[in-house]
Amino acid sequence: MMVSLQMDRTQNIKVNLPSASQAKHDFKPDMVNIAVDKAGAIWLEKTQISLPNLSLVLSNRFRSDTNMPVYISGDRDTLHGAMVEVLEVVRGAGVQKVAFAVGGSESQTNR
Repeated sequence: MMVSLQMDRTQNIKVNLPSASQAKHDFKPDMVNIAVDKAGAIWLEKTQISLPNLSLVLSNRFRSDTNMPVYISGDRDTLHGAMVEVLEVVRGAGVQKVAFAVGGSESQTNR
C-alpha cells in the first residue's frame, strides 16, 4: 500500500489529514479521490456518495481502467471503521492501487 501527501490539485473535500513522517508526494491526474470526513460521510471528488453507490461507480471505472489508482483521505478525527469500510469497497471493486493521503509531519511542513 502506498502513502501519499494530499496535493492541492486533487478534486476532493478538505479534511484535516493526520501526519506521517515518511509521506512523499505522489500525484497522478487520473486518480480517483475519496474522502471520509470526521462525521463519517463519504465524498467522491467533492460529491457526497453512499457506500453502495461508491461501489457501483468504482466497479464501472475499474472495468474501463484496471490500472486506476485510488487515493483515500480521512480527517484525523474520522473513525477507523469508516476508513475500513471505504477500503473494503475499493478492494471489492477490484482496485489494486490504493493509497492513503496524509499530511507531512510538522518538521516537513515547516521546511
